[in-house]
Amino acid sequence: MYSIIYAGRHPLTTGVSRHMHTTWELIFCTSGSGALVFDDRTLSYAENDVAVIPPHIPHSNRSDDGFTNIHVNISDMPLAYTEPVIVRADPNGFLLDAFNAVYYFFTGGKEDKTFLLPLYGQLIAAFLKVSQPAGSRSSVVLDIENNILQNFSDCGYDLHAYLRTLPFSPEYLTKLFKHETGMTPFQYLKNCRLENAANILTVMYGRGSISDAARLCGFNDPLYFSRQFRKRYGVSPRDFKSVMAPDGDSVKTML
Repeated sequence: MYSIIYAGRHPLTTGVSRHMHTTWELIFCTSGSGALVFDDRTLSYAENDVAVIPPHIPHSNRSDDGFTNIHVNISDMPLAYTEPVIVRADPNGFLLDAFNAVYYFFTGGKEDKTFLLPLYGQLIAAFLKVSQPAGSRSSVVLDIENNILQNFSDCGYDLHAYLRTLPFSPEYLTKLFKHETGMTPFQYLKNCRLENAANILTVMYGRGSISDAARLCGFNDPLYFSRQFRKRYGVSPRDFKSVMAPDGDSVKTML
């Protein structure tokens, strides 16, 4: 769901006391360097690094010379990380732009943040997902993920039937998939469809109907699609489409 619970900045700081979050914490080091201290390890970081800390892991942050950062808390991240890691940011600065946008929309009181924040959360999660170390997914989980990605736009796609073709019980596969990705196969499928719907609505503008968008991303029932879209993005597909149009306030604000 990529619900951004909090976004903040640390000015030049030499330490943050031991604490813990019930959500994922993502820390983008914007300058300086330091080390995150956990019960069983210490992870050093530098400028442009991103610390990824799963929920319920106590930690503190220390630095000799100081650091600045943007820190974001997100729930329901579809990542396979079970331990804290440091991810090296992309050299082009796209991830930093996303963190800056999250901070801007979260703290700026912008009306657009209701549906723009989840999109930026999705972008950050996608970058971190492709940055996961090789081998972090088992072959059967990769097979399920690839099958969903290849078929989610098909309204007739039957994930139940596909899982039954694999040499494991659906119950075991569901538990394994959730352990490695953070969500069940069916949650993953719904997320793929809703994320695709948001992308479609962003470029549709005045063309096409909500029913068209629903079918293009694999939903047979437009009413069910609208309910799930509102639950995910906090706004109806029609309102989302209107605000993301070229003359919409969100585009004017971002420009």
